[in-house]
Amino acid sequence: MSPPSNSAFGTPVTVADILDTKAEILDLEMLTPGVRLDRVVDDPDISSPGLALAGFTARFPSGRMQVLGETEMTYLASLDPAVMRSRLEALFEFEIPALFVTKGQDVPAVLIELASAAGVPVILSGTTTKDFYWRIKPFLEAALAPSEHLHGSLADVYGVGLLFVGKSGVGKSECVLDLVERGHRLVADDLVLAHRRGNDVLLGRGHPLQRHHMEIRGIGIIDIRALFGVRAIRQQKRIEVVVNLEHWDEARTYTRTGLETESTEILGVTLPRVTVPLNPGKNITVISEVVAMNHLLRYSGLDSAEAFDNHLRAYLEQDYE
Repeated sequence: MSPPSNSAFGTPVTVADILDTKAEILDLEMLTPGVRLDRVVDDPDISSPGLALAGFTARFPSGRMQVLGETEMTYLASLDPAVMRSRLEALFEFEIPALFVTKGQDVPAVLIELASAAGVPVILSGTTTKDFYWRIKPFLEAALAPSEHLHGSLADVYGVGLLFVGKSGVGKSECVLDLVERGHRLVADDLVLAHRRGNDVLLGRGHPLQRHHMEIRGIGIIDIRALFGVRAIRQQKRIEVVVNLEHWDEARTYTRTGLETESTEILGVTLPRVTVPLNPGKNITVISEVVAMNHLLRYSGLDSAEAFDNHLRAYLEQDYE
């Protein structure tokens, strides 16, 4: 079970957003000024309609932005004008958020005419096709990445992203504050914006308005960067371990050996989960550091609990022989 959250899987962007963000770096120029730019882009993939221009449209990915590179434009120029019009008409029957032409190539008037009639923006890029893909793909993947708002605090402890979760008032912020005082780094407090990259990478950061402020009950809002310096903060960090803080429950059995592991799932990514019961006098900060170091050991191939169990079993077997 994942922490309480508010999910938004792949918040869409518009063609206007792409123009506003990437106009300079991609050297973009609108060729269809009368076409609306509020068309929604919700697919991070971008394709080349080579097969569609050749007449095969059976598996055309509708709803995806398209790119015409030098190869596609040269092929179009080789077609009879009537055939070119027919192929382009078939292309624009599909839902295409935007059509890009790379390398600053000359665009046939018939393409502009048919695109305008279909309401598809045609945008010219001065970059090479390779550079265009290389620069726009990371932007689309980041902008359309599945995201989730998590209630918790995220800290970088020995290079490991620990996400502290638990009921309100359990002491998540105080624990992270103590970690910062010991030289570790705050990423976000109270509200963590999580984004999935690829299949198994979960990145967390704070809200832009919140930055690196914390709420400490009895004191109020404090600025970690102003108090401890820029080295005490991080803009974002991969979430690697979920640390669940809860008040000690005598009726519950907590793991004593570490052989029984817990896990939780956030945005389809499975993460190890450690439940730490709190009682008076427990040094939760040191325990958090041990959680991080133990994760590093397991990542390097050493599971302390499993190694101890194997050693003990080998000793007992030898003793019985």
